[in-house]
Amino acid sequence: MLGSIGYARVSTLEQNADLQHAALTAAGCNRIFTDHGVSGTTASRPELDKLLDHLRKGDEVVVWKLDRLGRNTRSLLALIDDLEHRGVHFRSVTEGISTTGPMGRAMLTVMSAFAQLDRDQLAERTRAGMAVAAEHGRKAGRREVTTDHDNVKYAWELKAQGLAPADIGKIIGASRATVYRYLSIGAVEAV
Repeated sequence: MLGSIGYARVSTLEQNADLQHAALTAAGCNRIFTDHGVSGTTASRPELDKLLDHLRKGDEVVVWKLDRLGRNTRSLLALIDDLEHRGVHFRSVTEGISTTGPMGRAMLTVMSAFAQLDRDQLAERTRAGMAVAAEHGRKAGRREVTTDHDNVKYAWELKAQGLAPADIGKIIGASRATVYRYLSIGAVEAV
């Protein structure tokens, strides 16, 4: 084996990959590629793309957990198949899976299938909950914002005086996001 190369991913910019980095370093990775603020369902992950370009036959790709590499079974298995065809091994530290043997490959397939089943069941429960809410006259998602026309007008007056949205929000008792919404509503109403 030439080298163990790690891949870490965090879904939001607020998260950090320290735990993943520590585990990958302990697993013997001499280089780690990390995507920050990128969902596992996103097709383009810049650091993963760089890692894939960097690989040579005999290398090993190491992840902390399977879901760091991909969120659905089909894409995860396709990526691992691609690695295998290129002569690159794969290892998941947490699950203890390695593609260097047939048992590891079988376990990978089974675990990926269960992970997909779990996500499918979650989506099904969400849809069922939304249907029940709709039967009771409730809408799913963010609540509608009622527009106070007096505050919209006042926000525009304060903006005309040169105040920043954060300051306007303090004066009228609204969040900065609400102030921006008021200012966009006022712009639409003015047209």
